[in-house]
Amino acid sequence: MAGPIIRILGQVAVMAAGIFGKAFVTAYQQAVQQAKAGGGAKQAASAAAKAAGIEKNVLTKSEARQILNLEKSDCTPENIQKQYDRYFNANAVDNGGSFYLQSKVYRAKELLDFHMMEKEREAREKKLQEEKK
Repeated sequence: MAGPIIRILGQVAVMAAGIFGKAFVTAYQQAVQQAKAGGGAKQAASAAAKAAGIEKNVLTKSEARQILNLEKSDCTPENIQKQYDRYFNANAVDNGGSFYLQSKVYRAKELLDFHMMEKEREAREKKLQEEKK
């Protein structure tokens, strides 16, 4: 009596293993296809970061000023260029410096230059509006 029950349970176990194995292979193939198409996990992580208000690798103006060792009152195009030249050359790879630090200095200058241009543009627009009145 125990023989047929054990045999049936064995067959059920073998069938279940086959079903789970096939489902696992199918899921793995879908995951590989999604990864090749752009990565579902990467998209989900970036969507979660945006929802939380966290953006990766975004440099703020205060961080850029810290990198170039500038105070808020010292942020003139001349001072930005002077500090940029100083730190960019000091971190040159040819002089045994760090490419990573050099790129941070470059990005800091780039951001501060952009904000300086924005300030100038806003000042011009404000001046034009005042002249129209």
